[in-house]
Amino acid sequence: MIIIMAGGRSSRMGQEKPVLKVGNRSMLLRVYEETEKVGETLVAVSKKAPKTRELCLREGISFVETPGNGYVEDLIYLLREFGPFVSVSADLPFLKASDVVAIEKAFDGRTSLTGVLPPKLVPKDLRPVVYRGYAIVGLNAVGTEGERFFELSNPLLALNVNTPEELKLANRISRLVGR
Repeated sequence: MIIIMAGGRSSRMGQEKPVLKVGNRSMLLRVYEETEKVGETLVAVSKKAPKTRELCLREGISFVETPGNGYVEDLIYLLREFGPFVSVSADLPFLKASDVVAIEKAFDGRTSLTGVLPPKLVPKDLRPVVYRGYAIVGLNAVGTEGERFFELSNPLLALNVNTPEELKLANRISRLVGR
């Protein structure tokens, strides 16, 4: 099971990120189209994301409502409801199906995997969250027994769109890569 996390407040953006467009497609649809190639996909929404829920209804995308008390709390809720799953942030406009396949293949169904990029792969204009020497990306596997890093290779996963400036950058990149 793949669950797209799309129910947050988007406080840094000031509006719901999943419905914002990169290259004339909403970020949620861009992510959904890639994850759907890999397997069953649900979108996690909350009361804090009414436009995202509307988009899911309009596009016929299956969704589940979470309590919306925070990212970690929602992950715990989803783990209880569905068991181990692959988690993808809705604000990763350059996610590829192959990224999801890579983490899914490495996931044993127990140990959580945090998707990371080695710093050498991160494009110089991007400022991702760095932890223990790696750039943390919004592609993970959620299990019940511990956690380890999983190195990914798509440099554009470092662009997690959280601010208006990052949205502008994503649109520039979209024009450059034709995606």
